Amino acid sequence: MNSNDILLMAEVVSREKSLDKNIIFEAIEAALATATRKRHPKNIEVRVAIERATGDHEAFRQWEVIADDEEMINPDAQIFLSDARRHSDDLNVGDLVEESMESVEFGRIAAQAAKQVIIQKVREAERSQVVAEFQQHLGELVSGTVKRMERDGAIVDINGVETLLKRSAMIPREALRKGDRIRALVSEINPETRGIQIFLDRVSTRFLVELFKLEVPEANEGFLEIKSGARDPGSRAKISVYSSDPKIDPIGACVGIRGARVQSVSNEIGGERVDIIQWSEDPAQFVINSLAPAEVESIVIDEDTHSIDVIVDEGQLSQAIGKNGQNVKLATELCGWDINILTNDQAVEKAESEEEEARARLMTQLDIDEEVATILVQEGFTTLEEVAYVPKQELIDIEQFDEDVVDELRNRAEDVLLIQSAAVSAAEAEKDLMNLEGIDEEIAEKLKANGIGDSEELADYATDELLEILPELGEEKASALIMKAREPWFK
Repeated sequence: MNSNDILLMAEVVSREKSLDKNIIFEAIEAALATATRKRHPKNIEVRVAIERATGDHEAFRQWEVIADDEEMINPDAQIFLSDARRHSDDLNVGDLVEESMESVEFGRIAAQAAKQVIIQKVREAERSQVVAEFQQHLGELVSGTVKRMERDGAIVDINGVETLLKRSAMIPREALRKGDRIRALVSEINPETRGIQIFLDRVSTRFLVELFKLEVPEANEGFLEIKSGARDPGSRAKISVYSSDPKIDPIGACVGIRGARVQSVSNEIGGERVDIIQWSEDPAQFVINSLAPAEVESIVIDEDTHSIDVIVDEGQLSQAIGKNGQNVKLATELCGWDINILTNDQAVEKAESEEEEARARLMTQLDIDEEVATILVQEGFTTLEEVAYVPKQELIDIEQFDEDVVDELRNRAEDVLLIQSAAVSAAEAEKDLMNLEGIDEEIAEKLKANGIGDSEELADYATDELLEILPELGEEKASALIMKAREPWFK
């Protein structure tokens, strides 16, 4: 392989593969180094340097510098530091010592081996270039042509690059055929895999949102915001939209003239029906909008459990829930609240059940009779915290209660809450002690019996003080245990 051959190969391969010529030179250098090693009788390391302008190349034999006390594994490619410093005082462990060597004449077999290395290096460079290009489009829409169908999914050609749309990422019952032009989301790029590295998606909510941004200029330009979305791929979807500009109707903008825009999106996703919902910062109104066209009679919000009970007429129940629960499931995903659909009778039954539970709980916790508990629940006091901490006047305003009764109820509630808080603190302290390495249940019990309730209290003890409580530990273990408890101090 002479200088002209090298220059010609770099020029041709660079043009054919659309790769930087320097990448081709590096591949040729690696190939020549590999061929040189194979032709040499010893197990040496070689570096080849090619002059980019002329194609002239020079080979260098290399030795890795190792410490004098390190075991030498390959004497033909390693050198001790003391010997290396005879060549140069600046060398350190891990550096390379190089010496020019004669170029080896390449026969047919050596040239073939070099060719294989070059091909492999070029393929690696191509794959890296593809990954770098698609990395900029991760999470974006791309268009491509179905090249062929395989067992794993559809191979989609995107500007000459083969990508994979897995079966799990295809819309159910979607019959793709060779030559079909489709849009998809770049969902994953895996440079480590062999073969196809770019993966597509057509079932995610993000894909639906990006399609609307493509079809609705107002959304793409920021005048309209798609707040959230939910999909049952291939069947039905919902998106919530909002615009701060009163001149823009967000739903109308997404629907388009005679439904052209939403129909275009629906056609792309296999005829999937898309409901466009007006977003509202009021969760109750947002839930009502998301359940349309079902009519809602009333709503009960429980912020503690982040759930909403939606009461509908018996005739609206099936529409609100949807086929196989689809409508309420999509509404729940869209709004981010747990939505429970109830009829009036079910709502009354649930309210009565909750009142009964609250009444029984207050009777037990406050040691009061059913009549007093019933009055509290009817007035909206269902928890100890409400009895203990709401303004006192609200309780005094209850017709059946005077100030003495109110004070007694509040004192009892505060006492129970204090006991509960102490129990929780004790449980947390026990858990805290048990988390320390070297403490088991027996040791924890002895520590608690001696007033050491948590790791912070243990950290204040000296080794000899701990040994008085737990002599069986021994000085070394006792000291280690204390230091473990003190770790937060040093952090």
